[in-house]
Amino acid sequence: MGEPALARQRDLIDVGPRFTAADAIRLNTQFGDSDTQTMLKTVLTEKLVGDVAVVSSFGAESAVLLHLIAAIDPSTPVLFLDTGKHFPETLAYADALSARLGLTDLRVLKPDAAELAKRDETGLRWSYDPDGCCEIRKVRPLEKALDGFDATITGRKGFQSRTRAGLPRFELEGDRLKVNPLASWSAADIDAYFEAHDLPRHPLVADGYPSIGCAPCTSKVQAGEDPRAGRWRGWDKVECGIHVPVVDPEDPANQPVF
Repeated sequence: MGEPALARQRDLIDVGPRFTAADAIRLNTQFGDSDTQTMLKTVLTEKLVGDVAVVSSFGAESAVLLHLIAAIDPSTPVLFLDTGKHFPETLAYADALSARLGLTDLRVLKPDAAELAKRDETGLRWSYDPDGCCEIRKVRPLEKALDGFDATITGRKGFQSRTRAGLPRFELEGDRLKVNPLASWSAADIDAYFEAHDLPRHPLVADGYPSIGCAPCTSKVQAGEDPRAGRWRGWDKVECGIHVPVVDPEDPANQPVF
């Protein structure tokens, strides 16, 4: 795409402080017939959503999105929240997968030590206030790290749980865009991509963990359950706070256009 065409492309996006719901609608429509690789390449190489970072948990299916990103631009910032509560296997997997894919800008985010000392001195807040624990260990560190970014890329998929059903490729969160390249992918699509590209699996997947978060709040999933059923089992909690459920799938801004 030549520079004049690129300029016109950028004109499609409001150039205010960040973005509006109209931008999410426009982008979902624009890429409605595009495959995932084409959409991602346009977003990353043409700066279509401004400065962008990938938010990755290095969980069960993270290798797929990270492989797609690395094939286009391995210098794309990848933000990993090291909560201090991860399985050791996750930390080792993050290092090994980053090296395997040639990711050159992995940013490890940690909770503020003073806030931990004040609000979770025993390290057991997860056991009586999981929302508060996630806020300290995930939400606040990510908010701080995202100050310089206009958009984030996530690995969420619509099939993962009922609260993610109807997930669009582009959605608005505040005035920042969130890009969900794998929104329409099925579990079979994910498995096929792993096989086609010989990607390493998170070691806990084989042990019955199809969705992997912090160790104290992640349990094995039984046959027939949602892949995320093992997260915060026994609590009325489905997300850590850095993502929210699709509240109103009928809202045009939340329409999945594939």
